[in-house]
Amino acid sequence: MSWIYLFLAGLFEIGWAVGLKYSEGFTRLWPSVGTAIAMALSVVLLAMAAKTLPLGTAYAVWTGIGVIGAVALGIVLFNEPVTVARIACVLLIGAGVAGLKLTA
Repeated sequence: MSWIYLFLAGLFEIGWAVGLKYSEGFTRLWPSVGTAIAMALSVVLLAMAAKTLPLGTAYAVWTGIGVIGAVALGIVLFNEPVTVARIACVLLIGAGVAGLKLTA
């Protein structure tokens, strides 16, 4: 169950990272509210996962999911640059997340 909590926490982290862009520095009410809710849910779910998972693993997987999702959505939603170096770095992060999952 902890891995499910951690995966959901990562999804909410992606949500609040994207929400930061839409909130325009917390100057838009509803995007700001959604971002704050996603932040809270992400941290609560991370805490629930960290009850039984090693802290370093849980935190690294959580941030890894967030990074990979934020980069992917940045490319899709905000027309951020797609370069070989960026994709290679994201793939390295993904490999690290997978490695932590497999060794936990």
